[in-house]
Amino acid sequence: MNKRVGVLLVHGLGAVSDDFAHDTVYELRERIAGRGLNRDEIAWQSVFWNPLLSAKENRLWVDLCADNELNWAKLRKFFINTFGTLTAYESAKEQPDSLYQRIHGVVHDSIKELRASLGADRPLLVIAHSLGSVIMSNYIWDRQKGKDEERYGASPFERMETLAGMITLGSNIPMMTVALDQVEAIEFPPASLAEEYRKKAKWLNLYDSDDVLGWPLKPLSPSYAKAVSEDIEVSVGNILTAWNPTSHAAYWTDDSVIKPTLYLLGSLLEVPMRKVPVEEQQSMMGYPD
Repeated sequence: MNKRVGVLLVHGLGAVSDDFAHDTVYELRERIAGRGLNRDEIAWQSVFWNPLLSAKENRLWVDLCADNELNWAKLRKFFINTFGTLTAYESAKEQPDSLYQRIHGVVHDSIKELRASLGADRPLLVIAHSLGSVIMSNYIWDRQKGKDEERYGASPFERMETLAGMITLGSNIPMMTVALDQVEAIEFPPASLAEEYRKKAKWLNLYDSDDVLGWPLKPLSPSYAKAVSEDIEVSVGNILTAWNPTSHAAYWTDDSVIKPTLYLLGSLLEVPMRKVPVEEQQSMMGYPD
């Protein structure tokens, strides 16, 4: 079965397991089939970068609490995870062994796996939560600026030239722009994207007003106002989480998130798939190395 669209799912802050995307993928597959579209034409790939940091955070938490009685324990642990991770990710990013570079390496490995599943440079939909949206924004920015092209740019798909959709959930991007003199968004949709997909391409940013880590993006700058198709306020979570900051962890399977994601994914599947030239098929036969 030919795959027509690739979906990359990227987790964010918080305690995350390697199957974080399972329920989201299951729900989207079921609803895609319910719309009469072929769910088997979609290739899925998650980016699980949490192991790069979780052990260090847990050690810090244990060391701080071992001989001290601290109030608001859950909130304190939340702040260690949140601001510790944000700080670590942004620190010394140009150094080869920085957390920034190592996380981007995990992203690239996942993109290569997704490209192999697709078998061609098909349209890409990125669904990124929380810090995952920051990671993907930086990753796409670096590819669009031609940074480290020898390492990351083996195909148009890896260079983010087929990026046709962005879904950001509880995005922290505004928190990372305070020190910038000029706030610029990635180019979306990229100029390289085929015209039939440019007509369908959307960047939907979903945020809950009770989520102190999730923000609208269009007000950030004129370039964000242009790149982001829509800031959508949603209410995620249940009776215990929907009204407070813990809603930050509740985006992935909430119906208010699934519905617009389903719409965008379905619209990309409905675009007639172009025929791949013979010479391009031949060049794919050995990919990836």
